[in-house]
Amino acid sequence: MTLLDQPSRAAALLALLTPAFLLGGAYIGQYAFDLYPCEMCWWQRYPHFAALPLGLLAVLRPARGVTLLAALCILASGLIGAYHAGVEYGWWEGLTACSASGAGGGDPMKAIWDAPLVRCDDVQWSLLGISLAGFNFLISTGAALLIAALLRKPEAA
Repeated sequence: MTLLDQPSRAAALLALLTPAFLLGGAYIGQYAFDLYPCEMCWWQRYPHFAALPLGLLAVLRPARGVTLLAALCILASGLIGAYHAGVEYGWWEGLTACSASGAGGGDPMKAIWDAPLVRCDDVQWSLLGISLAGFNFLISTGAALLIAALLRKPEAA
């Protein structure tokens, strides 16, 4: 029996791996490549922070409801990513004051003064004209829809 014969198990794994990889990529970008998050980048991370333990719970103790809840969190991040990408591309107006918050640890005043100012409408990195927020939209929304489709499939006997 393969993973595809157990669609709810595949959905649970996808609900765990999607936020794990996207958050991992965000932190690698932040700490290894100096791609500091703006305020809207953080907004995209919060639903993934919620989806990660839900996905882990869905894998360890399978329950369609928990997997669906994780998928909704992933979808929320994707929709925030769509809004952020629209701001980056100039399709609509974003926040009037959008900057990254200071890093913790050490002298708080030094952290505030040394924190990079990152605007939400500046694209720090893109591939084929798609920003990181755009990729979050594509990956998160696609994963959430796939999880929902997998949860609708009947289990193999």
